[in-house]
Amino acid sequence: MRQRRVDFEAVRRELGGRCFICELLTRNPNYAHHVVYEDERAIAFLQRFQTLLGYVLVAPKAHREDVVRDLSNEEYLALQAVVHRVGRAICEAVPTERLYVLSLGSKQGNSHVHWHLAPLPPGVPFEQQQLAAIDNELGFDLSEDELEALADRIRAALPDAGEERFGA
Repeated sequence: MRQRRVDFEAVRRELGGRCFICELLTRNPNYAHHVVYEDERAIAFLQRFQTLLGYVLVAPKAHREDVVRDLSNEEYLALQAVVHRVGRAICEAVPTERLYVLSLGSKQGNSHVHWHLAPLPPGVPFEQQQLAAIDNELGFDLSEDELEALADRIRAALPDAGEERFGA
């Protein structure tokens, strides 16, 4: 699969201080992403720069900037249910040895709270796992059609709401 370097400084300049998640939610075509899940409170979409195949971001629809201070317990738990549900779908859609779940971002860019769901494929050498696996320097160079096909696979694998498959 083709890889390319990502110039994140150029991406930050392009955003010009705008919140890319809020822009996505207003359906601004300049910030379109491949959505894999959406409900009244949350959205999950493919990360534009796929450093791991199947890498998805999950965010609340309401613009919040701090995971513990800006979310009520109920809001946080509802978002974690989405993270769990989408995470299960990712693991069904792409080969996954371990699913990394992180809340990353910065007030200087990507300030909207979001979780990264990054599927580590089987067989990655230890020194290339964990934070090294999500290093943004290289990403897969996927076409829009390839991204949509990946999003379709994840959507198709979404378990029904409330479906419990522990130990599966």
